[in-house]
Amino acid sequence: MADENAAGNPAGNPVARAGWREVAVRYGFIAITVALFVYFAGTEESFRQPSTLFSMLKFASVVAILGLGVTLTMVVGGLDLSVGAVAGMSVTISAMTMVIYAQVGGVAIALVLLAGALIGAVNALLIVVLKIPDLLATLASMFVVMGLKLVPVDGQSVSSGMTLRDGSLARGRFTPDFLAIDRAFLGPVPVPVVIVGVLAVATWFFLTRTRWGRLMYAVGANPEASRLAGVRVGRYRALAYVLCGVFAALGGLILASRIGQGDISAGNSLLLDAVAVALVGTSVLGLGKPNAWGTVLGAVLVGILITGLTIKGFPYYAQDIVKGLVLLLALLFSFTMSRRRSRYAPAAVI
Repeated sequence: MADENAAGNPAGNPVARAGWREVAVRYGFIAITVALFVYFAGTEESFRQPSTLFSMLKFASVVAILGLGVTLTMVVGGLDLSVGAVAGMSVTISAMTMVIYAQVGGVAIALVLLAGALIGAVNALLIVVLKIPDLLATLASMFVVMGLKLVPVDGQSVSSGMTLRDGSLARGRFTPDFLAIDRAFLGPVPVPVVIVGVLAVATWFFLTRTRWGRLMYAVGANPEASRLAGVRVGRYRALAYVLCGVFAALGGLILASRIGQGDISAGNSLLLDAVAVALVGTSVLGLGKPNAWGTVLGAVLVGILITGLTIKGFPYYAQDIVKGLVLLLALLFSFTMSRRRSRYAPAAVI
């Protein structure tokens, strides 16, 4: 009789509930993203304009790139809190190279990427060799980098015509080739959007289609078992932090090209957004683990929210509240609902 009642009442059937929960966990976050896009597009004509959509994606590009870097560290079981500071440092280095030392954009790009890799290597040294917990090590790095970027410019934003320490004026400027990083288009698509697409594909391929990427997932899931299996755990963890530093520096290059000067406050707010989109990405398709496409979708969702709420006239503090609520919802999909789903897994198999 109990079986008959269960068959006649699917809602009371644990297997049926597990099925609905499976759908919610796998596709709920994507459905929310699509629903928000449809809502804003349906209620605001300006949101539907191609220029607005491309601007939205361009706005999300820096956060997406930093989020991909954070994703790599999450894959090995860590977290890098210095990404925002590295991006801000990249803005200052770019401006100093071109404005103060009058070098070309290519030199600035090379120096910034080298600096990002160096900071990533320092983080790897602190975490892998000196055994400092990743959160504490990268938090210390964040403060050091935020302070160091102010020293050579005496705490001033760098711009053409500024007065230098010796009393002379800075005669250099941001070169057109450097400004093209953010302001140029490939057809109708802004270059930063193209860069994000290339990095997302490369990160996805690296993590899921190469031996190095699969071993990084193994290290993050169980470092001790990986070590016993002969995996050089420290090497893979170090690689993740170096790559994260390079990604953060690249995001800073786009940001520098966007603002066109060495704003000393640039990058300060990027850490929370980058970590948020990486965490949100774990909920996409119910994977429950860091992944490249989930991170990019998280950045797109943030872009949809910020653009839509701005068009509707919401104040900036309301936007932060909404972003926080979306993060909580994503974590609900990733952890709470997925754990409940697992309670019914044996029944579903049977």
